[in-house]
Amino acid sequence: MKIKNRSCSLLACWLLFISSTCLLAQSRPSQVISVKSPNNKIELKIELKGQILYSIYFNSREVISPSPVSLTINDNIVLGKRPVLENVSRTSADDRISPAVREKRAIVIDRYQQAKLKFRGNFGLIFRVYDDGVAYCFYTGYRVPIKIRGEEATFTFPENYQVYFPFISSLHTSFESTYSYLPVKDIGPERFGYAPVVVDLNDGFKIAITDVAVDDYPGMFLTGNKEGLARLTGKFAPYPAEEKLRQGSDRELEVVQEANYLAETRGNRQYPWRLILLAENDAQLVSSDIVYRLSPPTELKDTSWIKPGKVAWDWWNALNIYGVDFKAGINTETYKYYIDFASKYGLEYIILDEGWSDPADLFKTNPELNLEEVVKYGEAKKVGVILWCVWYTLDRQLDRALDYFQRIGVKGIKVDFMDRDDQKMVNFYRRCASAAAKRRLVVDFHGAHKPVGLRRAWPNILSKEGVLGLENSKWSALVSPEHDLLIPFIRMIAGPMDFTPGAMHNAQEKQFRPVFDLPMSQGTRCHQLAMYVIYESPLQMLCDSPSAYLQEPEIMDFLSAVPTVWDETRVLEAKIGDYLVMARKHGDDWYLGGLTDWSPRTFELKTDFLEPGKNWVADIWQDGVNADRQAGDYKKLKIEIKSGDNLRINLGPGGGIAIRFTPAR
Repeated sequence: MKIKNRSCSLLACWLLFISSTCLLAQSRPSQVISVKSPNNKIELKIELKGQILYSIYFNSREVISPSPVSLTINDNIVLGKRPVLENVSRTSADDRISPAVREKRAIVIDRYQQAKLKFRGNFGLIFRVYDDGVAYCFYTGYRVPIKIRGEEATFTFPENYQVYFPFISSLHTSFESTYSYLPVKDIGPERFGYAPVVVDLNDGFKIAITDVAVDDYPGMFLTGNKEGLARLTGKFAPYPAEEKLRQGSDRELEVVQEANYLAETRGNRQYPWRLILLAENDAQLVSSDIVYRLSPPTELKDTSWIKPGKVAWDWWNALNIYGVDFKAGINTETYKYYIDFASKYGLEYIILDEGWSDPADLFKTNPELNLEEVVKYGEAKKVGVILWCVWYTLDRQLDRALDYFQRIGVKGIKVDFMDRDDQKMVNFYRRCASAAAKRRLVVDFHGAHKPVGLRRAWPNILSKEGVLGLENSKWSALVSPEHDLLIPFIRMIAGPMDFTPGAMHNAQEKQFRPVFDLPMSQGTRCHQLAMYVIYESPLQMLCDSPSAYLQEPEIMDFLSAVPTVWDETRVLEAKIGDYLVMARKHGDDWYLGGLTDWSPRTFELKTDFLEPGKNWVADIWQDGVNADRQAGDYKKLKIEIKSGDNLRINLGPGGGIAIRFTPAR
């Protein structure tokens, strides 16, 4: 008999021997390992008897009931069935992380207690317990590649709590949905959605679930179960065995055949984290940076060239500029106009979205556009150019296209229409980010899954979509003020979101209608301004026409000044789906943003976030007295204030407020 792959055969035999040994092992008494958070509020219990189960307690209250976990590899060998524990090593950390690109804060405190469990069979689990959550991941120590057939990731609740859940119909999705609020048991085994999700424990306590450090492995969806338990279960896209372009499409690469495994990967590795974020109140959902803490460290030695900033964007406003003596469109004159606008207000970038090239060939430029001339014009005005690409086209032309972009002075790429997170697509994100970083190009992943930690490893990834953003207002009424107040509590847990705010045509609920070429937003003008403080995105769009902004110099006083990265974050008022008021610091200045749903609200705020002993000037953009009738109505005023003074703010229906606090000179 001729053996074609002796090493793989030996591994299979060895794994079979280990599996058989475990099956024949006599039953052992249950083993329980306990790990507590640094502040002792959270306790994780890991029970070993026939399977691996974990449960979580907060101040002695069970919040996650015993939940089984396992990993199935190769010929259906289940790592976690009848486990034999060899040893437990415990470590702790109390570190300070300085993000290359700041999101919530300049210094991230990374403090946890960890237990690393090693089992017979050369595999194990790592459990980390933070003051604000619990995470676990598998690891294996094999010398040859293995196939992951399945993963059992479960999250069981002691009661049938309500959950905010984004239903989808396919694992190949744009990751853009509204959120349903329903009992966990009502999800069932046939329906599923993507992470993060937030479970409401009825008394203000919330649990969020997502995955982190996803690499060479599919992302995690969540579904119910046929047993009718109050349990969420991980669901993963199989490896795409065969793909083809949808008929008539230049960008939609469909999976037409799935493999019978999730991933084929190296055998000596750590797998993605499964994260359970615990929040005593809604504010903690917004302020937590636990996803960043769990993410792998940066792979770049030099990050000084990475430049966050704001972008004048063309696609949402359909290049509708006016008051000019040339025909607006995808042409050299129009993009010079965008650059002039960006330069006037200190915006770092413009984007050339769909139409600048043939979507199927990045070297076939629109004949009315001189790309190199536009890029040079931008360089002279200190405005960088970012180019939109279909991912499939970019992947086929990756090195040649990025070399060309670097040579002519392009500063970044916006990559679109991935719409999947199977292993093959997940690996594209890393490959693209790495190739872009070699050319010092920033990246915005549109048409993408939510952030899963890659941005810390590759901080040139400035933003990701993976959210039902403002672009949907061009064809639907789904992006309402209520939706605007769900996503910072749910989707933003995972990381920055390319929501693309800044609409200058604003409408109250009864006035709104979708218009593709002249779009509007739901809610007030100040509702849009507040998003620049509340929504995290180091690459933040100004979605509307430069011509519209140029007619509103008071609005541009705010939009030109507001930063996209932050040194400190304070959540002042928060209720998921209803309202959110936040203060953020950048340099010497503080910014405050407030959003409400369709209900008008008044808040009395303490300004104790301001440094005491100074006089402060507050520039305020607030809803006008008639914003309930004309959503574009706003008022700008200036007041002097001291730290600790009370500040009363009024938000109209669908309203908002934006404030800039600067030290008095």
